[in-house]
Amino acid sequence: QVQLVESGGGLVQAGGSLRLSCAASARTFSSYAMGWFRQAPGKEREFVTGINRSGGSTYYADLVKGRFTISRDNAKNTVYLQMNSLKPEDTAIYYCALGWVVTTAPGSYEYWGQGTQVTVSS
Repeated sequence: QVQLVESGGGLVQAGGSLRLSCAASARTFSSYAMGWFRQAPGKEREFVTGINRSGGSTYYADLVKGRFTISRDNAKNTVYLQMNSLKPEDTAIYYCALGWVVTTAPGSYEYWGQGTQVTVSS
């Protein structure tokens, strides 16, 4: 069983930054791709960004491209999401997910974290 624990969420003003972390208990963390998703109230969970197992390839939703950066440290079993130039519409619960490949489909991921709230005030 793999556990994913997100941290780093909070309240920030528009234009500000936050850095989310997701620590994984997987013994072979470097064998897995990682993704970040978000879900706003009343909306479906949506893909934000993903990174392959080595960290050499990253993928972003158009809405966050140029503002968010995903990275990973396989030695620390951790994936990060640096969020800059935050907008009120970025407000959501952010989830990290572990899977075999990066896809935009939530159902393709094997394990999920509990989520961390990000609130951007205008």
